[in-house]
Amino acid sequence: MFIDVLIAVFFFLVGLEIKHGLKDLKSAIVPIVAALGGMIFPALIFLAINPGSHVWATAMPTDIALALGVLSLLGKRVQPQVRIFLLTLAIADDLFSLVVLGIFYGDDLHPEKALATLGAAALGALLPFTKTQLSKAIKALSPISTYFIVPVIIVVNIPFDIDLASFTSHTTIALVLARGIGKILGIALFAWIAIKLGAKANLRIKEIAGVGALAGMGMTVSLVIAEIAAKNEAELNEVRLGLFISAILSGLVGYIWLRRTPASQ
Repeated sequence: MFIDVLIAVFFFLVGLEIKHGLKDLKSAIVPIVAALGGMIFPALIFLAINPGSHVWATAMPTDIALALGVLSLLGKRVQPQVRIFLLTLAIADDLFSLVVLGIFYGDDLHPEKALATLGAAALGALLPFTKTQLSKAIKALSPISTYFIVPVIIVVNIPFDIDLASFTSHTTIALVLARGIGKILGIALFAWIAIKLGAKANLRIKEIAGVGALAGMGMTVSLVIAEIAAKNEAELNEVRLGLFISAILSGLVGYIWLRRTPASQ
């Protein structure tokens, strides 16, 4: 019950961020399109390795708290536009993840879980806040989400009793490869296509690909989807393991990539 309350607050904040972050669609086109590619490619790679799996959507979401945490370690080595691009991409990612959750897993959602996820996000997005009220609400809830809710959800889902066979399971391997490779390819390719079609971006593709590496750090929304979609405890643990491994690898790759990429002038 306590975890469900935390999940509800997390998704309520997601709804607020979606409402706040996607107003200026013109300047957000490239990260929004990139977010779509960063979800399609991991899903396709996952299903290619593990066809027919019901947990394919766990390969798609980005965890903004973890990605921004790694980005903060880089400090002034990366320009502010990188953070803005990552934030916008993650907000769009959250929106698309909610659509996927509702369309493909709606029948698996128990009423309580539906209220804690889709219901809470819808409430956050639809409440008639003024711009000032919306900013204040996000400012108040963001630290709670980043420093308490997300860590608690992750700690609760740490796979302490993982069987060694899980490390070589199709689900675990599919998640690691889908997130580690699919996020970079999907985000960079779709961003490149959007730019070629006339959309404006303040970042080079190499920097966008570095953001794609960080976007492989998907935990919170992915874990929620896993708990809904997994057919048994063994499969759920395999998803947890795959997410933990991919989050660590993606964080390291993203950090090194962006650290070694000179900021565009």
